[in-house]
Amino acid sequence: MSLTRKLTVLVTSTVLFITLIAAGWGFYVTDHQLEELFDAELAQSTRIVQGLVDHLSTTQPADQLSHTLSKTLKLPESAYRGEEEEDEILPGGAGHKYERKIAFEVWSPDKEPILDTLRANDSHGLDPGFAWQEVAGYQWRTFTLRDPSTGYWIRTAQREDVRDELSQEIAMGNVLPFLVALPLLALAVLVSIQVGFQPLRKLEKPVRNMAPESIHPLDDRQAPKEVAGLVQAVNGLLRRLNQALERERRFSADAAHELRTPLTALRLNLEKACEDHPEQYQDLIRSVDRMVHLVEQMLLLSRVDAGTDFAPAYHNLSAIIEQSIADVAPLAMKKNIEPVLEDDAGQVLVCCHSALINTLMRSLLANAIQYSPEHTVITTHITPSGDGYHITVCDQGTGIPTEERERALSRFVRLDQRLGGGAGLGLAIARRIAELHRGQLTLAGRADGQPGLCVSIWLPARPSSQNSRS
Repeated sequence: MSLTRKLTVLVTSTVLFITLIAAGWGFYVTDHQLEELFDAELAQSTRIVQGLVDHLSTTQPADQLSHTLSKTLKLPESAYRGEEEEDEILPGGAGHKYERKIAFEVWSPDKEPILDTLRANDSHGLDPGFAWQEVAGYQWRTFTLRDPSTGYWIRTAQREDVRDELSQEIAMGNVLPFLVALPLLALAVLVSIQVGFQPLRKLEKPVRNMAPESIHPLDDRQAPKEVAGLVQAVNGLLRRLNQALERERRFSADAAHELRTPLTALRLNLEKACEDHPEQYQDLIRSVDRMVHLVEQMLLLSRVDAGTDFAPAYHNLSAIIEQSIADVAPLAMKKNIEPVLEDDAGQVLVCCHSALINTLMRSLLANAIQYSPEHTVITTHITPSGDGYHITVCDQGTGIPTEERERALSRFVRLDQRLGGGAGLGLAIARRIAELHRGQLTLAGRADGQPGLCVSIWLPARPSSQNSRS
């Protein structure tokens, strides 16, 4: 799991967990406080009725008191019609629908019912205080008190579903914004983490594009403070790695250069020594020639790896390839091999290093000549492809099995199917030159199904600035 995804999941889960706990706690507290408020209002309503009863009982007998209380506290009959109406205002302006959920009961000091809008018809077990009572299938919250001066019992009742509906709506009103904000919060966390990691992505790009021949320290000014130490450590490692590679390249170049002179002198001495009996030294001369060729290829590979003096410019691609074919013509004539050029691109200008492209083509053509039978044809085909050009060199040799083609591009690898006197560096040098031009080199069989090998190089018409280093 990536660090971005891990942090997003961790932070979002933590925020979600804490928010849910806070929302649940808020819901519980709000619901409890509303229940307390409803009980307080219930007690207050009871005391109002108590005051009314206390006032009327001094001037009215019990029958008239019952009539007065019923007229005062009982809802009109129209309010009881349409029990399931969803409108908050009752029909005919009779009141509010919640008004039907409040009831009053009054008993005389002898516990004779004076008023019963609850229609519970109960007078037994009158106890002061809050209680729950079931009437007509509904739970009612009641508050009962006894007037100590008159002896009347007064009870006010409120339906539980009304209390729950109100309390839950208010509590959910407080919690709902948190729940709605959670997805937005998760999105904000994700965006914040993405923005926070942006400096690390800026550091990633130069490392990803860094080539072995162009190792340079990272710009630690863009590094966040938390990873500044890591960037400095990586820069130290890159400097040491660059120094080690430079020492290795310099050693290879120096060793190859130092070997070339004594080998050249050795070959001249051998030629002089075998003037009278040349057939006795031919094997030795061929061995020396092979060593000289190996040293030259190592020097070339060292220069190519170092990437120095490669200033590209626009050159005629067809002219470079024609020159390469002319350069290897003497080798082809020795085996009666005919090199053929098929140019579908025309006289095109390609931004490249002409000497390197010439080296690449001479290496491929020499390789094809070396492993082709006599009296065969080597075809070089130039075709436009996308924003570049394909150069394909096909011979009529034994070819290379598909599973061995990638290994054949490695350095110092000579496959049994490719017998010859090479050192196994020709294809490796050609691929390295193609890479320096941001191109690609691939091996394939012949398209016509005949035996042979086709080496295809794709070169961009306009290399990027990065591979145009000098």
